[in-house]
Amino acid sequence: MKRRHFLTLDDLDTDELRAVIKRASELKAIQHRGDRHAPLQGKTLGMIFEKASTRTRVSFEVGMAQLGGHALFLSPRDTQLGRGEPIEDTARVLSRMVDVVMIRTFAHETLERFAAHSRVPVINGLSDDVHPCQLLADLQTYTEHRGDISGRTVAWIGDGNNMCHSWMNAARLLDFHLRIACPPGYEPDTRFIEKAGDHVTLMQDAKLAATNADLLVTDVWASMGQEEEQARRAEAFTAYQIDEAVMACAAHGALFMHCLPAHRGEEVAAGVIDGPQSVVWDEAENRLHAQKSLLEFLLDVSLRG
Repeated sequence: MKRRHFLTLDDLDTDELRAVIKRASELKAIQHRGDRHAPLQGKTLGMIFEKASTRTRVSFEVGMAQLGGHALFLSPRDTQLGRGEPIEDTARVLSRMVDVVMIRTFAHETLERFAAHSRVPVINGLSDDVHPCQLLADLQTYTEHRGDISGRTVAWIGDGNNMCHSWMNAARLLDFHLRIACPPGYEPDTRFIEKAGDHVTLMQDAKLAATNADLLVTDVWASMGQEEEQARRAEAFTAYQIDEAVMACAAHGALFMHCLPAHRGEEVAAGVIDGPQSVVWDEAENRLHAQKSLLEFLLDVSLRG
């Protein structure tokens, strides 16, 4: 079987995506029971971080440990990438020494170039285009709380960023509707809009987007690398905070998600993120379990190949 990568959600078909989500909850139950499950004993994950992280590093490193394997942290300061070695050369060398590679980077092209020259599966830990590992955790969280997301309505309120793009991919794969409320000039990339088709509706009214939605999702107004835009973005996004009034427009029993870190008083009110409809802490924990499921899937496929 051909080696598989996970650079976007589209690297899984619908059945595979559902299977990975289901397995994530099974692995969560195993870990919560305290049972030992170490199918990746002797396997090593190489983790390349060009962007800093808390949840991504901890979840992958702990996940590999729980599965019996080992994770190796590499920053640009620790590798020849930081001294100008071609991405292709690093891929050729590193993939002869480790069993799987996770990269958290800026340009999505970096991942594509690395994967094209890697002998082992490559995982996107975040790029400027998409954040598919976060979506695995988000979809697992929704499923655990409310069941199948197919046919539901999700409202994305805020920046049309990499998280928004990944929700658009998820809407198409799992057949739910995504309303996206963004200020003018901050809409998602047209490539993702065109691909999502009628699974997505764009608008500029946060309350309209939230009306009768089953799930409300947001992210910071200025992502990593956009810090110099903070003041301008704060002004543009003033009407896009998910506060109690916006949350009240949603369907009864609606949930709130945020990939974290969150800025209370900016993109979300403290009363929402710390309130009873918020599942952000389950969502954060599920990064661990969803990525363990993904590692099992990719390495099993790779070993059969």
